[in-house]
Amino acid sequence: MKSYFTRFYIHVRRNYWHALFYLFCRCTLALGFILAGYVKIIDERFASGLSIKHPMGAYLEALHHTSFYYPFIGIIQIAAGILLLIPRTVVLGGLLYFPIILNIWVLSWAVRFEGSLFTSTLMVLANVYILLYNYERLKFILPLPSKALNYNAPLKASEVSETSTLAPDQPLRFTPGIAAFKNPAISKKFPFLFAGTVLLIAFLTLVSTNRIYEIMPRNSYNDCVTRLPEALEENAASFDFCNCIHNQGKPLETCIAEFDKTKTNGNAPVSSTKNKP
Repeated sequence: MKSYFTRFYIHVRRNYWHALFYLFCRCTLALGFILAGYVKIIDERFASGLSIKHPMGAYLEALHHTSFYYPFIGIIQIAAGILLLIPRTVVLGGLLYFPIILNIWVLSWAVRFEGSLFTSTLMVLANVYILLYNYERLKFILPLPSKALNYNAPLKASEVSETSTLAPDQPLRFTPGIAAFKNPAISKKFPFLFAGTVLLIAFLTLVSTNRIYEIMPRNSYNDCVTRLPEALEENAASFDFCNCIHNQGKPLETCIAEFDKTKTNGNAPVSSTKNKP
């Protein structure tokens, strides 16, 4: 298993398209955190259009009123984003970025917030890819046998000539561009299997974010009732759930418990609750 991973790692570090995807992940993750961090530094509430009765809205409203802790989070997010953009500090940026985005991911699923269910999942996976791309440096903090901790620094691709012979375990480092594309030491073979896997994961994530939960709060009461699953459209409990979240402002777990209880015990006609204010 380890030998297969090592071979795959070397293949990735010598491939032009993987380097391009790696750069794309770094830039998009950095942009996401820099923009989100800036909102916090200027003391604006993140997702300000979300009602404070919404589970995520209530959390963000409370977070906004935590004095200097709120802009502190913004500063850390911007720092992580900048570190990701600098090649020499990308590992530090990835390690700083990971616990923050992991927390956002868990929070999004815990409160069923569709605004970041899809994006936070992909951001976590992109962060993992960035860290694994730098396995040669990352492995020293992993519980690996000491014989596996020999550091084989990635060789600069521009230093490799056409007549150079690369060692089988020699990773490369380069920035994708015209010069790198012309370098014979860099593989230009498109990784169809990897690209297909990425697209499949993105598709499954998109589908699961809308299918994994029987019912979700959505972003507003109207959005909640108009996007009910077909199986729940004639179910009064589902409209009571939307009302419980957006109009009564009860906790998510309370509304889910009431939804399950009403659905199990039988429902009143939908017309009695569908237009409930």
